[in-house]
Amino acid sequence: MGVINMSNPPPPPPPPNSRTKDFFASPALSLSLAGIFRDAPSVAGSSREVEDGDEGSCRRDENTVEVSSENSGPVRSRSEEDLFDIDEEDDQEDGDKNKKKKRKKYHRHTAEQIREMEALFKESPHPDEKQRQQLSKQLGLAPRQVKFWFQNRRTQIKAIQERHENSLFKSELEKLRDENKAMRETICKSCCPNCGLATTTSNRDSANITTTHEEQQLRIENAKLKSEVDKLRAAIGKYPPGTNSSGSFSAGTDQENKSSLDFYTGIFDLDESRIKENVNQALEELKIMASAGNPLWIRSVETGREILNYDEYMKEFLAVDHHDDHMITSSNNNNNNGSGIRPLLSKRSIEASRETGDVFVDLPSLVQSFMDVNQWKEMFPCLISKATTVDVICSGEGPSRDGAVQLMFAELQMLTPMVATREVYFVRFCKQLSSDQWAIVDVSIDKVEDNIDASLIKCRKRPSGCIIQDTSNGHCKVTWIEHLECQKATVHSTYRTIVSSGFAFGARHWMATLQLQCERLVFFMATNVPTKDSNGVATLAGRKSILKLAQRMTTSFCHAISASSYHTWKKVSSKTGEDIRVSSRKNLNDPSEPLGVILCAVSSVWLPVSPHILFDFLRDETHRNEWDIMSNGGPVQCIANLVKGKDRGNAVSIQTMKSKDNSMWVLQDSYTNPYESMVVFAPVDITGMQSVITGCDSGNLGILPSGFSILPDGLDSRPLVITSRQEEKSTEGGSLLTIAFQILTNSAPSANLTVESVESVNTLISCTLRNIKTSLQCEDG
Repeated sequence: MGVINMSNPPPPPPPPNSRTKDFFASPALSLSLAGIFRDAPSVAGSSREVEDGDEGSCRRDENTVEVSSENSGPVRSRSEEDLFDIDEEDDQEDGDKNKKKKRKKYHRHTAEQIREMEALFKESPHPDEKQRQQLSKQLGLAPRQVKFWFQNRRTQIKAIQERHENSLFKSELEKLRDENKAMRETICKSCCPNCGLATTTSNRDSANITTTHEEQQLRIENAKLKSEVDKLRAAIGKYPPGTNSSGSFSAGTDQENKSSLDFYTGIFDLDESRIKENVNQALEELKIMASAGNPLWIRSVETGREILNYDEYMKEFLAVDHHDDHMITSSNNNNNNGSGIRPLLSKRSIEASRETGDVFVDLPSLVQSFMDVNQWKEMFPCLISKATTVDVICSGEGPSRDGAVQLMFAELQMLTPMVATREVYFVRFCKQLSSDQWAIVDVSIDKVEDNIDASLIKCRKRPSGCIIQDTSNGHCKVTWIEHLECQKATVHSTYRTIVSSGFAFGARHWMATLQLQCERLVFFMATNVPTKDSNGVATLAGRKSILKLAQRMTTSFCHAISASSYHTWKKVSSKTGEDIRVSSRKNLNDPSEPLGVILCAVSSVWLPVSPHILFDFLRDETHRNEWDIMSNGGPVQCIANLVKGKDRGNAVSIQTMKSKDNSMWVLQDSYTNPYESMVVFAPVDITGMQSVITGCDSGNLGILPSGFSILPDGLDSRPLVITSRQEEKSTEGGSLLTIAFQILTNSAPSANLTVESVESVNTLISCTLRNIKTSLQCEDG
C-alpha cells in the first residue's frame, strides 16, 4: 500500500508532558526506552489507522520505525508526516488514469480519542472484543479502527524494544570479547606456556600474584560473556537460554564450582562437511566394534568379561584413525612394542568395554531419549551430573531425526565425592541403518577442544555408542560400546580397583542402568499391577504420584553426593577415624526441598560383606532399628509397598516409626542392578504424604534425601572350587559403601553454617556406620 505525500504542513505537536508521561507509565515498556521517547513526544499522538482494507494492511513496514544506533536521535514514525485526513479530497484530483487501485481513505484520530485509547492500552495492551466494542462506541470509531490502532501500537513498541535490546547486546558482547582476548594475551605473556610459572625467576612471586588475579578476572568476565551470549541467542530466537538457574547453590566461590563448559567462551565455527565425514567414519568403526568377535574381542575365562585386543584394534583402525597421534595408550600399561605400533604414552589410558542386553522400550522412544539431553540425563541420574547440547550441527530428517548431529557436553560422575568427575565434549550422531536398526554414535573431535583450556580436557570419547535393534513386542536389543581415552590421575585407594578396571564408567554400568530405568518406566505406566506388587495404595493415580516422588528423591540424592563441580567438599575427620566430606548449600526458592541452609555429609568405606547381603539388610524395614538412630530402637512398620521392577528389591515403600512422643513417616526408594544398588530415604510430612497417596501432585512436597550407595569392590577372582552347588562357587568380594546424610541446619537462607551443625552430622554418620558394622559382624573391616 502506497503512502500519499501532500503539501499540507504536518499537524502541530501535542503539548509536552501530557500523553508522553502517561505513555511511559505503561508496564508493557522497558524503562530503558523512556530516554528514547522523551525527545520525540509526537510519537504518542501521531497514530493513524486504515479505515478500510484487509487486516494484513496493518503489517509493519521495515522502514516504519527508525532508532538511532547511539539512542540519541529522535524516533520518527512514517505515519507522522505522510498520513493525514483526506476525507474531502475530490476524485477529480486523481489525474493519473493508469492507477488501477482506488486510493485508501485515512483518518487521523483526535487527541481525545488517542488519550482514551492510550489509557486502555496501559491497562490492557490486548483488549478483548467486548472492550473494543465499548471503546469504539465511546469514541465514535468503528471497532475495526480500534483493533488496528492497538495492533499498530503493539508492533511499534515491539520493534523499538527489539532493536534497542539487540543493539545493547551486540555492543556489550563485542566489548566483552575484546576484554577477554586482551586478558588471555596478558596471561600468556606473564606465564610459561608449558609449566604455568613466571617467565623470570627474580619476578616469580610478583608474576604469580598477577597471574592469579588475572585468572580470577578472566573467569568472571567469561561468566558474564556466557550470560550475554545466552541472552543474545534468546533474543534472535536461535537457541533457548541456559537452564542452569537452580535456586540452590553450593557454598564456596563461583570459580571453584565451575566446569570447563562455564569457562568456554569461543564460537566453535564447526565445518559441517568435515564433522559429517568424521561421524560417518566413527559409525563404521562402531559397527565393526559391535559385531566383531575374536580376535578383536577376547572373553576372559576368569570373569566372563570381553576384553579389547588393542593390537588387533590398531591393525584394524589405524588406517582410518581420525584421532590425535598423541592419544594412543592402553589401560594394560603394556610397554611391549613388538607389534610395531608406536610406543604408548604413560599419561593417557584407554578404557574399552562392550555389553549386550535387552531393554523393555520401543525403538523410537529409546532413540528420542538419547537425542533429547534432558531425557538422557533423567535416564542415567547415577552417571550424569551435568549435560547440555552446545550446538546443533544438523537437525536430521523428519520427526525421527535421522542423520541428526549435535555437539554435547557431559560431566560423568560416581556416587562418591572421593572420585573426580569426568568432563567430555563429543559429537552425537543419530543414524537409521535399516527399518528396524538404529545407531547412536558418540565421538570427540579436536576443533572443540582448541577453544578450551587443555588442562580442563581430561577425557575424550573414541567412537562409542550403541547399536539398537528392534525385536518387536516393545523390546530392543542394545549393543553398547564405551571407548574412552582418559588422562591418568590419582584415585583414592578405596576406589582405585573399580575405576582402573573400567567398571565405573564402562558399558556394563550404562547398560545395567538403562535396563533398570526402562523397567521402572514400564511399571510406572502399567495399569494392571497385581495387588501383591502394590499394597497400601488404593488408586492408580496414587501409585503414579508416589513413584514420581520417589524418582525425584533418588535423582536429587545422586546429584547431592558426587564430586560434581556443583559442590565444594571439605574433608573432616571423625572421632572414630572415618574420612568424612561435608558440603553446604543454600536453597532460596526450590520447592522440591526445604528452604534454608542445607548441610550434606558423605563417607565412603569398604566392608567385607557381599553387596547383595548389605543391600538386603539396609532396605529391610525389620532391620532398620538396628542402624537408624532416628528410630530409637523402636519397631518400624511398612504401611505401603510398591514394586517397580522384576527384582523384588526394586521397590518404593512408606515406613512409619512410632515413639512415645510422635510418629514419623519415611519414604524409601530401593534400587538394585548387577552393577550397583542404592537405598534412598527421606522423612516426609504426614499430611502432605497422605495427599500424595490419594493421587495429588507431589511437585511441591519438599524432601531432603539421605541414603546409601553400594558397589562391588571390583576384585574379581577365580572360583575357589569347581562345583555344581551355586552357594559354593560364589566369587563375590566386599562392598564399597557410601553413606550420606543431608540435614537442614537453618531455615533462613541468609544464615551461616555453624561448627555445631558439622559436628552433629559427623556424629550421625559415625554412629550409623558403627551400628551397621556391629549388626553385620564386621567391626574390624
